[in-house]
Amino acid sequence: MNLPFRQNDLTENVKIRTFSSDTDSGEYTWHRDREDRVVELIEGDNWYIQLDNELPKKLVKENKVFIPKGVYHRVIKGEGDLKVKIEFVNV
Repeated sequence: MNLPFRQNDLTENVKIRTFSSDTDSGEYTWHRDREDRVVELIEGDNWYIQLDNELPKKLVKENKVFIPKGVYHRVIKGEGDLKVKIEFVNV
């Protein structure tokens, strides 16, 4: 499977993902995951995350985003590359 990000593993449950600004925004599709996760912005401007039945939320360094397992969500492309830390919870 071709994923729209590069991933570096910090630990078994903590990953750094980088989404390139060169990737077409159509690659960032609605999807759901098999575990809860917490997403934290490291760098990126005007990128958003949207959970099912919610308005998009701008990713900002001060706010962590909790994504429950099984909830559809997507990334909305901003400016420059996006780098986030993802912590997989209750794995």
